[in-house]
Amino acid sequence: MIRALGRRDLVLLFVVAVFNLNVVPSIAANGGVTVWLWIISLLLFFWPQGIAVIELAHRYPGEGGVYLWAKEAFGDFHGFLSGWCYWTNNMLYVPTVMLYFVGVSVYVLGPGHQGLADNKIFASIASLALLALLTLFNILGLGVGKWINNIGAIGTFVAAAGLIGLGVVIWSHFGSTVSAADFKIPANPKFVLNSFGVICFGLVGLELASVMGDEIKDPRRTLPGAVALGGLLSGVLYIGATLTLLIAVGKNVNVLQGIVQAVTHMAARVGIGWITIPFALMLSISIAGIGSAWMGGSARIPFVAGLDSYMPSWLGKVHPRYATPYAALILQGIVSAVLVILNFAGAGVQETFQKLLSLAVVLQLVPFVYMFGALVKFAVSESKPRGQYGRATLFLAGISGLLTTILGIGLVFFPAQQITSLLRYEIWMVGMTLLSIGLAAFFFFVYGRRKAPQAIKVLRDSEPVSAGGRSVH
Repeated sequence: MIRALGRRDLVLLFVVAVFNLNVVPSIAANGGVTVWLWIISLLLFFWPQGIAVIELAHRYPGEGGVYLWAKEAFGDFHGFLSGWCYWTNNMLYVPTVMLYFVGVSVYVLGPGHQGLADNKIFASIASLALLALLTLFNILGLGVGKWINNIGAIGTFVAAAGLIGLGVVIWSHFGSTVSAADFKIPANPKFVLNSFGVICFGLVGLELASVMGDEIKDPRRTLPGAVALGGLLSGVLYIGATLTLLIAVGKNVNVLQGIVQAVTHMAARVGIGWITIPFALMLSISIAGIGSAWMGGSARIPFVAGLDSYMPSWLGKVHPRYATPYAALILQGIVSAVLVILNFAGAGVQETFQKLLSLAVVLQLVPFVYMFGALVKFAVSESKPRGQYGRATLFLAGISGLLTTILGIGLVFFPAQQITSLLRYEIWMVGMTLLSIGLAAFFFFVYGRRKAPQAIKVLRDSEPVSAGGRSVH
């Protein structure tokens, strides 16, 4: 395979993978104190994540990422659980993308239609329609092409550049309404706590390095610098976008419409209000592309699990004409649709978005517990580490990342300010987390054990029998 990816290519890849504009409004809604949380997360989570990815990709160079790493370090079930959480997180994340699309796309209809995004009937119908459309596109093979990812990436970059650029213009001409007091810890910090887990969620994505290890020029020299620079750029974009939202609309940020809300407000102040509709249209297409790419990519996990007998075999079916994993895609679409409907039954649109996002954070961070735990295991159990880094680096990065990840998981159980019922929120979070882990154990031990009896039967049928009538092993 041609090693075509240099440091610049990797830096751009990491920025595209890590920078997620969708989560910024829900974080900015908690005020300027979240800027400190971004900095803490970059130091204690992101760069340790880079060390973990480089170390684990070096030790286990095969494709598989979080699934393979947890399996090699802790065993088959832990590998399956890591991959399962990675997949189920996406089943929750895709509906949040649908809701985000609805919140942004109503701006394309022109002034006076923004309130439709808070209408549960309209938002549910639009979300389910887009979910069905993207599922169909992926079955036809249109959603997994390179172009759809490029649309999402380009759209995100343009949106971020437009947002931050307008923020700079507003700040230079009119100053800022944000003061030093906005960066202090609030008297009641309970709503800010949820943001820490969401910020960690926003900083994942470096595991892509494991998939592209064979295409990187001199990976030992290239990866560390690319991770550091990619992290710095992602951090600047995240902090810049957060500050811009605060400058434009303050803490009253709508978690679905915050980006377009800010652009509309700032564009009107500098006399280019016409930019709102084309900006919203471009961002809507970008969001749909991102949702399609996540849906198509994550459906490959149950598809492979079906082929490997860890999940029902029908999930491994391929469409006879389009050669796509249509059964896994349909299942993923149905589960995502059910989750949207169930959440709309008792919550508003913004609350539904926040609940789905919070649970997605928990499941997304589980594989990182295994990643950082593996670093600690290597540092403690190996007298002379055989990877990229020494014992001290592995231990410090592992402990920092592990504690930060566990803290991020724990804090996301504190409700965001959009949550109206603490009891329903905690039942949802605890119940769905336990259900997800329980289903992983069920599929692994029920379907995974089917292979063993079949293998033993084949072995016994093919081996000679001793005089005593027992198989000779």
